[in-house]
Amino acid sequence: MSPEDLDQADDMDGEDGGAQEILLREAAGLLRELGYTGPLSNEDDLLRSCESGAACQLFTSLCVWLVSELKSVSNLEDNVSPTEGPADSETFQLEMSGVISELHCPCTSLTSNNVTSRLLKPANCLQLIVFLSTELEAARLLKKSNVSTSEPVRHNEDVLYELRLLGKALDLPEISPDVPVTELMRDLENKITELSGMVQMSSPLFKAQLEPEQWETLQELHYSMLKEYECRMRMLVTRFDVTVQSFHWSERAQLKEKSMNEVYSPLRKSLRAESGITIPHLLAAREDYSRILHTCNATTCQKTRSAIQKMLMTGTVPDRGGRPNEIEPPMPTWEKRREGGGKSQHWGKRNKRKRT
Repeated sequence: MSPEDLDQADDMDGEDGGAQEILLREAAGLLRELGYTGPLSNEDDLLRSCESGAACQLFTSLCVWLVSELKSVSNLEDNVSPTEGPADSETFQLEMSGVISELHCPCTSLTSNNVTSRLLKPANCLQLIVFLSTELEAARLLKKSNVSTSEPVRHNEDVLYELRLLGKALDLPEISPDVPVTELMRDLENKITELSGMVQMSSPLFKAQLEPEQWETLQELHYSMLKEYECRMRMLVTRFDVTVQSFHWSERAQLKEKSMNEVYSPLRKSLRAESGITIPHLLAAREDYSRILHTCNATTCQKTRSAIQKMLMTGTVPDRGGRPNEIEPPMPTWEKRREGGGKSQHWGKRNKRKRT
């Protein structure tokens, strides 16, 4: 490993940023779904092993486990051998290059540049784990689909929950955990095709064909927008909490504090700072979403008008002032509020320093 490669690995924090955090979460989630229970199940341990890259035995052992699992459910020919120390890092990267080539990896960060310097950045190591995990997940699904449909298949609880929501939205019968995957997907596809012919849908809003580098850029933009949304939402929620707290200051509110909390607590718990919008939402959006409808037009107000909107203020609206540029010195005289009156305070002009 050359000094230039080490310097490149040290500079990875500023280059990857949000994309590395996204890859870390995705890699850890995929490993949990695949049933991995090794020493890198924790995100912190996984990141530390990726920082050392091919020189870390824990990282190479994880890759060996993924490749061996992949060979057991697919026709993969290439293989990688376990390493015994940093001296075997180059050999490991050469063997992993053959596996990646056989799987036709679309990630340019894993297929370009020098073979022995690809797994020096944590982002590239995480990208490799994500790629191998998705390939393993897909291979397992394909193997299950080739099994006889009479054999019952137990679905993951999270997947089953999402499928039940989908079935409820499509007005399908209750989905059983023992339904084979092929039969379930066929029923969903038929129902969606049937409903698509009955409802007029506009064209997709997003029609572009993106390259792997563009997908990575899109993920970074999505991560930045999630952070921006979370920051703004936390600010609004904090303002809301402070406003509600101010209502508890009065003596009457203190007597009704319990009943107020019973109404407020469920509403407050429903306010989440994290956004649930994902990239699949972008892919599913239609051209109708790009049309801006004014909420005050006549058509919309016919359906949304309430008694509050029908109230009109009569007479001239009072001018509350508050414009600093219209206030001229000297400032007005203020009088203390005391019983029997009190001395008034007069505010005079401040001495201005003469310019020389």
